[in-house]
Amino acid sequence: MTSVTVSAGARLHFGFQNLSLARDRLYGGIGVGLKEPRVTVTAEPAETVAVNDSLAHQYATQAVSLLSLPGIDLTVEERLPRHVGLGSGTQLALAILAASARAYDCEAHVRERAPLLGRAGRSGVGVATFDRGGFVVDAGHPTGRFTTEQPRDGSWTVPSVISRHTLPSNWRFLVVVPEADPGRSGTDEDASLRTVVEHADPLIADDIAPLLTQKLLPAAADGRLEAFGEAITAIGQKNGAWYADVQGGVFRPPAGELVDALSTSPVITGVGQSSWGPAVYGITDESHVDEATEAATHALEHTDIDGRVLVTQPASSGARIREHGSDTEAIADY
Repeated sequence: MTSVTVSAGARLHFGFQNLSLARDRLYGGIGVGLKEPRVTVTAEPAETVAVNDSLAHQYATQAVSLLSLPGIDLTVEERLPRHVGLGSGTQLALAILAASARAYDCEAHVRERAPLLGRAGRSGVGVATFDRGGFVVDAGHPTGRFTTEQPRDGSWTVPSVISRHTLPSNWRFLVVVPEADPGRSGTDEDASLRTVVEHADPLIADDIAPLLTQKLLPAAADGRLEAFGEAITAIGQKNGAWYADVQGGVFRPPAGELVDALSTSPVITGVGQSSWGPAVYGITDESHVDEATEAATHALEHTDIDGRVLVTQPASSGARIREHGSDTEAIADY
């Protein structure tokens, strides 16, 4: 037993392959892990559950129960912004699970236990990026599993990863987080997505399929930034057409204004909205970071929206684990 720190990067969610009940498979998440921002938690064995954060306390209590541990003393040292489209809930839950398990020298088995924490019911992107980082595409679920009622925690499995690529280290993801109402989550998200699925046009999925297989995946494999960005933009817009009625447009306000403004920059490609937003992303390279940041700042000013701008690398690996000993600290990928 020991003190352990687990740190995991945020993720961007570019969209799904299919949301129509008229096709064989449903969902199929597409996304990428980021180096920054991060969630970081430190855990050590204890007789009870002691946590300095209310949401983290919920996940720590669940983790202790799942792992059959006596307790955990857990501190959240870095937090991801909640409900903005960066995967804060999944990354926090899995970081707590992994830290609690490692503190007692047992296996976390995050893919098997994520559903028991109420995570990864539709998209497996967050679990996959926690595990290994990179750009990932998951297989989704057989459409026959869809239900109009919210499934019980643990009644699903995390979708398998069907493609993963480490993106070039000189790529940069621009993330703009406007000060706006939080994106949908929990039961609100479930209800909205059920409405979308029940009315989704299957022809949109037919348009996304060749974009994924003939453009996006080859561009990711070859490290071609412009082609990757063009495919991400197109897939994001196709997904937005599914959501338009429930979120007030192809991109939810005010994300749509920022998408339009950023799309005019010659140094930014692949502009879109992550998950339910309001976070907006774009892609550039390390030689154009200053110009891209300036374009994002001007986009916020032009649209009269307060917010913050972050430029980060794609994550090449998963969560990081640091074991604290009396003399040394062991650091490893999850």
